[in-house]
Amino acid sequence: MRRNRSVKIVATLGPASSEREQIERLFVAGADVFRINMSHTPQRSLEALHAAIREVEARQGRPIGILADLQGPKLRIGTFAGKEARLAAGATFIFDTDPAPGDANRVHLPHPEIFAAAQPGDSLLLNDGRLRVEAVEVSPQRIVTRVIFGGTLSDRKGLNLPDTVVPIPALTEKDRSDLDCAANLGVDWIALSFVQRPEDVAEARKLVRGRAGVMAKIEKPSALQTLGEILELSDAIMVARGDLGVELPLETVPARQKQITRAARRAGRPVVVATQMLESMIVEPVPTRAEVSDVATAVYEGADAIMLSAESATGKWPDKAVATMDRIAQSVEKDALYRSIITAQRNEPEATSADAISAAARQISDTLKLAAIVCFTGSGSTGLRMSRERPDVPIIALTPIPATGRRLALAWGLHCVLTEDAKDLNDMVERACRIARSEGFAEPGQRVIITAGLPLGTPGATNMLRIAYVGSDG
Repeated sequence: MRRNRSVKIVATLGPASSEREQIERLFVAGADVFRINMSHTPQRSLEALHAAIREVEARQGRPIGILADLQGPKLRIGTFAGKEARLAAGATFIFDTDPAPGDANRVHLPHPEIFAAAQPGDSLLLNDGRLRVEAVEVSPQRIVTRVIFGGTLSDRKGLNLPDTVVPIPALTEKDRSDLDCAANLGVDWIALSFVQRPEDVAEARKLVRGRAGVMAKIEKPSALQTLGEILELSDAIMVARGDLGVELPLETVPARQKQITRAARRAGRPVVVATQMLESMIVEPVPTRAEVSDVATAVYEGADAIMLSAESATGKWPDKAVATMDRIAQSVEKDALYRSIITAQRNEPEATSADAISAAARQISDTLKLAAIVCFTGSGSTGLRMSRERPDVPIIALTPIPATGRRLALAWGLHCVLTEDAKDLNDMVERACRIARSEGFAEPGQRVIITAGLPLGTPGATNMLRIAYVGSDG
């Protein structure tokens, strides 16, 4: 099965899509990678979903990526004597270390690290940003605030601190356990929530130990300040617009999305745009026009993947949401403006043989109107370098390693095929031409361009480029 688009689709699994038959329908509709949200998924359910996805993969004969999204630290307030309290704008409200139920004047805050990190003038956002208070006085036992935007606040609501770098680890004990379980199962990507600093990603990498790709979710303003360093340590990036939209002024989120997407493309890291892309399809069979434009913008921007959350996890129309996203992406990529935008954003190759070969392959394929680019890749680096070029022809990534094919399922434009490693140069050319034809990318008499590393099987050593004709016998 080949997709008629280059951008990939990530679909979140949940109550509406947890059975094998439902997962297979989502794959057929267009999902390339399945996300499992560990905030709502016990490890036993993770194991069952992993097994179901691998069964679908075997039935469909195409590598499928699996993304385990860790919950991350959750900052929450305590409880109220009456289950809730009304905060009036302009009033004083206090967060303190007293575990007694709160009222309209105070509430328990069970996070001593916040008292140590907050400064006067810092904003504190409550209940997904619906209420905003500003710190006036800070001590180790309490934070006195002034209510900017009031409203009703109930037990254990979430707390966001957009102005404060809180010295808490990005991985809780639950996250560490979930990470180890997911990596041992063989998931392909592990997403790290609430990244604040490069050190958060470095810690996750040590725990993963190369068993999966590490995806940093950018949802904290502090992460934007060290985005370059976070990109350097990450294998992929997610623009997590949910919390990013809470902690930043809403009007700045589109520009931040573009900033993150372009930075990831320059760094050659796959980038996923996520959250509320087709939100209305949780309950409606068709999206709003604004949602369609939102999805289209991410595709025009050159994102590697676009993601569905509740739409496919708990919505009434999971496979229809995937199919709708697929149609939007196909329509955008057929637009003449799309190719001109993608080309204008292309980066100069780095001074390495692998980058030079990939850039040359893209240029030659454009000039000679070749049928496809075929990459032999073991570690996946050759495929990712080719994907970064955003060529105008299909990219076929051939690998003998299932884990590589599954991980590359996230990357823009890569059609991954599992095949034995080539025995020699002649076998490599014959294999590339045969697979290009059998997968429906080339007809007899057409030409393909082949990139690989010699000696064959040498990781990250892309140094060969060859043009070959596709014969009638494959």
